[in-house]
Amino acid sequence: MPLGFSRGKKKAKSKETSRLVENEEGGAAKAAGLPPPPANLRPRLVFHTQLAHGSPTGRIEGFSNVKELYAKVAEVFQLPAAEILFCTLNTHKVDMDRLLGGQIGLEDFIFAHVKGMKKEVDVLKSEDSLGLTITDNGAGFAFIKRIKDGSVIDRVKTISVGDHIECINGTNIVGLRHYEVAKMLKELEKSQTFTLKLIEPMKAFEMIEPRSKGVKLADGKISSGRETLRLRSKGPATVEQMPSEFEEQAIRKVDDLLEVYMGIRDIELAATMVEAGRDKKNPDELAIALDETLGDFAFPDEFVFDVWGAIGDAKQERF
Repeated sequence: MPLGFSRGKKKAKSKETSRLVENEEGGAAKAAGLPPPPANLRPRLVFHTQLAHGSPTGRIEGFSNVKELYAKVAEVFQLPAAEILFCTLNTHKVDMDRLLGGQIGLEDFIFAHVKGMKKEVDVLKSEDSLGLTITDNGAGFAFIKRIKDGSVIDRVKTISVGDHIECINGTNIVGLRHYEVAKMLKELEKSQTFTLKLIEPMKAFEMIEPRSKGVKLADGKISSGRETLRLRSKGPATVEQMPSEFEEQAIRKVDDLLEVYMGIRDIELAATMVEAGRDKKNPDELAIALDETLGDFAFPDEFVFDVWGAIGDAKQERF
């Protein structure tokens, strides 16, 4: 629907042993440098994984989305899938710039961060903005991606980047998307105290260090290989070429806009929006495409205009 008008909202032990590689170096095996075979002749893609706090190396394959990936990791390490909070790529640290999203480089190594210590924190909302950015793992767990210096949350030293938000004022929010959690936090009454139940990712002893505010942006590519496995919420996973330089720039800018407008970070959502706008000729066409693919978000018109501008600036190399 054109901008300026109301756009509607849519509402066995031997098996285990074969998957673990006791003395293998971190990182997936590299290809031999030959050109890839046709898609219909390619072997099934195999990725290497470890638990971030320490474990043998496991192998996973045959997944099409993030939930299935978590289930595969959980099966390898014989733990419930609900114990996995999120995954990072090529680092065991709680690095919010290395979060696994909708794309995995074919040579990426997956580290799974599982539930650690639970904590309950009372917070006085002394300002309109709490100063945090929310993301989610694509499987029902929202967690803190960034904490702004000097903010309300920054002053509560027991809250850290990577903490999973389980409850807000006694309301269990497991299963809600990041934007729904951000909205709930934004709508909390100013000058009132609220209670958060949090679960931090399990840490190995050598990983215990001062908390990160998650404010440093990565300078590198979204993923490390020349090809990536694109995970989709609907439909099968596909092997695709790395995003072009223009797409990388546009995706990062749209991710920034998501934080400004909605208090969330979601590289996969940003990539989906850039993909939807790639061949559109004007903001109205982009608005229609976003309504068709992401109608549940009900993006405001001004946000769509800014997304259109970000895509146009990237095309014209203005960044």
